[in-house]
Amino acid sequence: MANTSADKPNIRQVARLAGVSHMTVSRVLNNYPHIKESTKRRVLEVIEELDYRPNMAARALATQKSQRIGVLVESAVEFGPTSTLRALEYTARAAGYAVSSIALSDDEISPQEAVDNLTTQGIDALCVVAPRSSSIAALRKISIGIPVLVVKPDRDPTFLTVSLDQQGGTTLAVDHLVSLGHRDILHLAGPLDWLDARARERAFHARAKSWGVRERPIVVGDWTADFAYDFAKGIKELPDYTAVFVANDDMAVGLIHGLADRGIEVPGDLSVVGFDDVPLSAHVLPPLTTVRQNFRALGGAIVDLLRAAVEDREIPRVTRIPAELLVRSSTAAPREAKR
Repeated sequence: MANTSADKPNIRQVARLAGVSHMTVSRVLNNYPHIKESTKRRVLEVIEELDYRPNMAARALATQKSQRIGVLVESAVEFGPTSTLRALEYTARAAGYAVSSIALSDDEISPQEAVDNLTTQGIDALCVVAPRSSSIAALRKISIGIPVLVVKPDRDPTFLTVSLDQQGGTTLAVDHLVSLGHRDILHLAGPLDWLDARARERAFHARAKSWGVRERPIVVGDWTADFAYDFAKGIKELPDYTAVFVANDDMAVGLIHGLADRGIEVPGDLSVVGFDDVPLSAHVLPPLTTVRQNFRALGGAIVDLLRAAVEDREIPRVTRIPAELLVRSSTAAPREAKR
């Protein structure tokens, strides 16, 4: 039997369980400023618990807005983009917005076709997640006519931007290795047409240079464990470098596997640091030291910015969302220091 309106949770039930007025719930849903963070969090938790959905049809009639955000995701299979999209959907849903997404992976659809597909759904704003430089260049040529936010490390003259702190996360990784005594570190980078990979690569070189770490050519990967495994299997003998900073956890796990097959111990012979903190990174052998990114905070910042733009409110000033280093067992002092 279909649910009747009486079966569905309403705003007053949310208010009662959260211990606030229904006006406070409304203000949280509409992202009003000056609401205590603890109050906002409590209201959003109750909304999620009750699976409360504002009456989007009524709101759309009143505001002439569809309450829908369109998302272009460069790849729907990589951990970072997928986690960002999931966090964005969670926050948008709690705020009464729907999300429509399209993946640009494998060149099956062009940016123009993707934008056309989303705009025909009546989206109020567009978000681009984990873009490549080529995708940004294509978007600049498209007249979109709605607020556009790009998740990218640097500010942009055309689009709204927000990002996780790629430079800060990379700095944490390099500083950790240097603190252990490493002065010869290889960087296994992601594909450099991805803006996040380029940001990590630049940050690595800048921080390594500041510490006097040996400069050596980077290895450019493709984000996959298979690439890093094959790279490690190709190592003929124990290399001069004593640590590897890897641009994502998938490649770090593949690297550790390949090194083990070559008889090279981690961290006894080589220390390895990843980036992302994928769920399995704590359970590989050895457990992976890595940089954790706060995707929940990123999703919230994206929705806050786009809602402010759609609703003609002041755009929040968003700084880069900080990263966190998780030290596990894949890093140790360099082998020379142990002799």
